[in-house]
Amino acid sequence: MAQKPVLVVLAAGMGSRYGGLKQIDPVGSHGEAILDYSLFDAHQAGFETAVIIIKEAIREEFMATVGKRLEKCPMEIRYAYQEIGKGLPEGFAVPAGRTKPWGTSHAVLCAREEIGGAPFAVINADDYYGKDAFRVIYNALAGARDGEKYHYYMVGYHLGNTVTEHGSVARGVCTADAKGNLLSVVERTRIEQYPGGIHFTEDGGETWTDLPGETVVSMNFWGFTESFLPEAAARFPRFLAESVPDNPCKAEFYLPMLVEELLREDRAEVTVLESKDKWFGVTYAADKPQVVANLAEMTRQGKYPRGLWE
Repeated sequence: MAQKPVLVVLAAGMGSRYGGLKQIDPVGSHGEAILDYSLFDAHQAGFETAVIIIKEAIREEFMATVGKRLEKCPMEIRYAYQEIGKGLPEGFAVPAGRTKPWGTSHAVLCAREEIGGAPFAVINADDYYGKDAFRVIYNALAGARDGEKYHYYMVGYHLGNTVTEHGSVARGVCTADAKGNLLSVVERTRIEQYPGGIHFTEDGGETWTDLPGETVVSMNFWGFTESFLPEAAARFPRFLAESVPDNPCKAEFYLPMLVEELLREDRAEVTVLESKDKWFGVTYAADKPQVVANLAEMTRQGKYPRGLWE
């Protein structure tokens, strides 16, 4: 019997632009973080198990806040820990001066045992995705099967629904064919709003390129079959050998990077599940008041109870 889809939550990042542990920062009326709302929506969509990936350094604080609340969550909550030396292949060492782990693909590898052989969705802890996104990806993963190619999924958002007025954001800019299959995803690390629209730069602001607000972007909401984990494990040593020497302290093994490789090699197909929901998150501390207001309004409308786990 096929295993039910599992939700994997990336919560190990510190949030340098935010200035603190935004994974646990309260935004709900009863102290809930964005993560609480995502788990609430995921459970309503059908997910019964969540794997939350954190760092050992924040374990005590995380468990005293989010973890304590989630004792009342009806989902099974498992924890995995992303550490810089975890899963490092034989023959590789942590470069001098490197303090951060190896990125989102490495995070998922750190949770491999907790995920087991189930299909799984991946989200960021500090992004609010909307109820519909969890429903569509759960339904897709519940029937997911690899054929001649791996069959994965990505929830895509319109760029105009994912930017903030408080600074730049990083987004995976996606190109899809007429059937909704992902052709490419290119990571743009500095996208900003300006009075006439939205644009990105690759040279520190010397030149800018406009992007339409309807551009489909990745918000790191992926759906994978169990085939993804052995692929990630097999490609991790190549990343360490080829990418780290040029940027030993900051090179990261991103999920979009691995997906892009599999697409180029024609080994995978990725169905884009578009969401027209309004994304919001706390990239910057100045984003928080609007997030609080948005969630309060949805609670007033009855979309969420007052006190998610009461």
